[in-house]
Order: sequence, then structure tokens, then C-alpha cells
Amino acid sequence: MTRHLAGSRPSDILGFFCFGGSILSGGVAMASAMTRLGRRGIGSARWSSMAVAGQQSRASHSFTLPDLDYDYGELEPAISGEIMKLHHTKHHQTYITNFVKALEQLEQAEKDGNAEAIVKLQGAINFNGGGHVNHSIFWKNLAPSKSGGGEPPEGKLASAIKDEFGSLEKLIAKMNADGAALQGSGWVWLGLNKDLKQLAVQTTANQVYDGALFPVLDFSKLLKLQDPLASKGLVPLLGIDVWEHAYYLQYKNVKPDYLKNIWKVINWSDVSSRYEANL
Repeated sequence: MTRHLAGSRPSDILGFFCFGGSILSGGVAMASAMTRLGRRGIGSARWSSMAVAGQQSRASHSFTLPDLDYDYGELEPAISGEIMKLHHTKHHQTYITNFVKALEQLEQAEKDGNAEAIVKLQGAINFNGGGHVNHSIFWKNLAPSKSGGGEPPEGKLASAIKDEFGSLEKLIAKMNADGAALQGSGWVWLGLNKDLKQLAVQTTANQVYDGALFPVLDFSKLLKLQDPLASKGLVPLLGIDVWEHAYYLQYKNVKPDYLKNIWKVINWSDVSSRYEANL
């Protein structure tokens, strides 16, 4: 199978320095989401050494574009190869580039003791880091039909969906309705409330990352697991991108058609793995 951007691996996602305190917003909590991504299905055996390296050297921001498990055209006709290539190599890469730039600026601001600059950088870290986290989940949530994409979930997840929503069809209908109704850009998610052991559908605006703050320079907190739905008490299992860049070249302004067809390439095996890993 052809892989894109060989040598770039999601396992390069590792903890980075972050700042907490009452004056800062949640953008700096992104490190822990990278930790979750690296440990769940898209990491590697290099995780332990990389995590240590991340704690020892705050200046190392090795965030790279993850490889896909499929060729760009393999999700057709649900998602065109042109859209996939642009989405992956242009949009996702831009989030990573701007995320790293903001982190470097944040490090310099911290060295300079520039509190005003630190505060101003939170928006860029939150937006671009959130874009990286969200898309890294999204690519794994998709699979060509020949690789099981679109095949309904089985086992524990199938039972949980039936218990919570009545049927898979009702879950799909709810996510489609919520995604279509989302004003502007954003995501529609299937998440797990770990405390209640219940599934829930949630939308998030733009690339918003909902993470908790860390104490200032407390590297012992870097390994704490967080995710894009943390402030809502949910672990993300399945995310569908409803930004126009995800569908407009193919579906124009008919977002409901995009939402209807994307289920033909949803990787329920990946969603199930995320669900069972968090029970």
C-alpha cells in the first residue's frame, strides 16, 4: 500500500511544554491530547523515549503530518481523491506548521517574561493544535470499503449504540442532523462519558480544543490524558469534519449529502477500539 509523506509518523506526537494559571485559556493543554494520540493506535514503540525527550527539551516541537492508511482515491466515491489530497497535505499541514510556529513563539515569550504575548498566543495554539488533534483522529476514523469501511460496528460498541440511541440508524440520523445544523465550521462527534459509561453526540465549533490547564511548567502533568471533548466530560471516538474544505469541491453547498455518504467509509473497527480502550 502506498503511504503518503513517508517518514512522517503520528508517533512524533509527544508532550510539549505548556503554561497554566488564571490568565490563560485552554489552548496550552494540547500536549496531553498528543499523548493520547500517540498511545492509542497511531503511536509506536518509540513512545517512552520520546515522552522523556519531550520533558527534557521543551524546545523540540516535532509535530509532523501523519501518514494515511490508504491512498487518497480509495475513499471514492464517498470522498473524492482531490479533496482528500488537499485536505491532508494542505489544510492539515497548515495547522501543524502554524501550531509549531506558535509554540516556538510561546517559548520565546516565556523566556522573555512577556505575559501579554503568552496570552495572545493561546488562540493560535488552541486553533492550530486543535486542528492537528482533530484531523489525526479523523483520518483513522475512515477506511476504504475494501478494508471494512462502512461495515457496521459489532460487539460492545454495537450494544452500547443500541442501548443509548435505539439503533445505529438513529445514531447516524442524529449525527447527520446535528452536523448539518452546525452554523459555520466545526465537527460532530460521538463521544464516551467514561464516568457514566454512556455514549453521547456533541458538536464543537471551528477547531476548538477543549482541554484543561496544567500548572506552570509542571512536566509531571504532561502525561495526563486529555482529548478534544475533555471539558464536556467525553472521550472522542468518532469525529466528522464539517468544515467546507472537507466536502465543498465535491458536494458544493449540500452538506447533508456529504454527511449521508461519509458513513460508507467510516472505520467502525477504529471507533470500537477507541471505545473498548476507554471502558
